[in-house]
Amino acid sequence: MGRVTALPMAEIPQPPRQFAFARDTFAFANETRWNYHFDPVAGKTTFSRRDQKIEYSHRCFVMTRAARQFFYHARFDPDQNACDEESCCQRIREVLSRNPRLASSPEDQVVFPGWPSLRAFSEARAPILKATCGGAWRSYVLRSHWRMVFPISRTHQAATAASLLTALQNNVPPIIHLVKFPALTINHSMLIFSCEETPEGCCFQAYDPNIPVRSLPLTFHRGTNTFSLPQLHYWAGGELDIIEIFRHWWM
Repeated sequence: MGRVTALPMAEIPQPPRQFAFARDTFAFANETRWNYHFDPVAGKTTFSRRDQKIEYSHRCFVMTRAARQFFYHARFDPDQNACDEESCCQRIREVLSRNPRLASSPEDQVVFPGWPSLRAFSEARAPILKATCGGAWRSYVLRSHWRMVFPISRTHQAATAASLLTALQNNVPPIIHLVKFPALTINHSMLIFSCEETPEGCCFQAYDPNIPVRSLPLTFHRGTNTFSLPQLHYWAGGELDIIEIFRHWWM
């Protein structure tokens, strides 16, 4: 197989800079409600309910969409005095009301005074953001979910890898749906923000709302046209399928 080739991209407004993990992600986590137990011999995953009180969960799609909306439509200015809670809520709602697929021009961005970045803002104003970004139902009622029930071919996955590369080259951080349908051992969303091509394929770096402290490697293997993710506290590791979402009007 040859090198992964980026695809042509339509002429649409693009962000002027690249998405940066330390600046453009949320400081708080989308919490998991279960403890996951992996049996490597049987290849099975079992679950048990966590004892801890869970306050913010089932919002992985909410958080990846919001992260890109802030990247597209918000500007942070640490040199101004921070706004009060009511003004923060109004500005958050303005950002979240805008298109998650197209970026605003710099002069039309919503300004958040008093903070240098979304990461810093979300650390200081976590309760407001959690209350305003949207309920868990928004992770379940997405028009793109229709795609996961149809077969996903290796050709589709090769085209997805190329599409992700194209988006990154245009400063667009792609949002992805990670699935293992019909098993549903993973049904999750991440945001891709960089890629390093290797002789074997591509190593994408992803923002995972479940793990806000570090980025995760998502690997595309050119020889088999498959994606894989290492073992995490909620995923046994291995191959899975990727669907790019929030890209077109039907996805």
